[in-house]
Amino acid sequence: MANFFSLAGQVAVITGGTSGIGLKSAERFIEAGAKVVISGRKDGTEIAEKIGATFVQCDVGNPESVQNMMKTTVDTYGKIDIIVNNAGANFGYETIMDTDLDNFDKNFGINTKGVVHGIKFGVPLMNDGGRIVNVASAAAVQGVAYLAPYVASKWAVVGITKTAAIELGDRRIRVNVIAPTSVNTPMANTEDGQPQLRMEHKAVPLGRIAEPEEVASLIHFLSAKDCDFVNGQVIGVDGGFTAGFSMDAYNTLAAE
Repeated sequence: MANFFSLAGQVAVITGGTSGIGLKSAERFIEAGAKVVISGRKDGTEIAEKIGATFVQCDVGNPESVQNMMKTTVDTYGKIDIIVNNAGANFGYETIMDTDLDNFDKNFGINTKGVVHGIKFGVPLMNDGGRIVNVASAAAVQGVAYLAPYVASKWAVVGITKTAAIELGDRRIRVNVIAPTSVNTPMANTEDGQPQLRMEHKAVPLGRIAEPEEVASLIHFLSAKDCDFVNGQVIGVDGGFTAGFSMDAYNTLAAE
């Protein structure tokens, strides 16, 4: 029987790979047969050793740091087949009028430029037929109150993804982007983020937020050669959130 979605013989780089979506993706990739390099701003050597990956410290907002990570991957494993631009951040929950303008620079510096750096410095070292998966957000396809800098940075990731999918098509490098709702990770579970989580638990038709394993499964899907004609797409992992309000949320609003 065919081994569907095998990553045997593949080398993958996963940014933000020491926790949450990135870590679960790394674990899944390794189980599917890949050699994996994970990165993070803090030392993740022990985490990498535990799962059988290689750790390279990297700040995705720093182009030299990303370039070094990609070079180290090739020096270690001889090639790059898959890049998962997963590292991201959010700086505060405020209205546009109350937001410090520096928060736009901070969000774009990591969420948007991190993706740009991953593509710019990873692609020259990638094999033809490689795969790139960018991690955006459901906030990349709609507006979200109190999250303007984050929303703007993630919308930009969608545009970068579609452009890269066109520009890299002649090398058969596929570039896709995923758009999850809030995910049950430390980044979402902050004190300031609790209103967002309560809203999503009520508004998402499936009545909950995503688990990191569920997002990792889509990243794996898009990274496998089985999906070689999926390119330039934005794919949601949102429990139906972008389809519309849950019945509970609809009935609650309609009754007021």
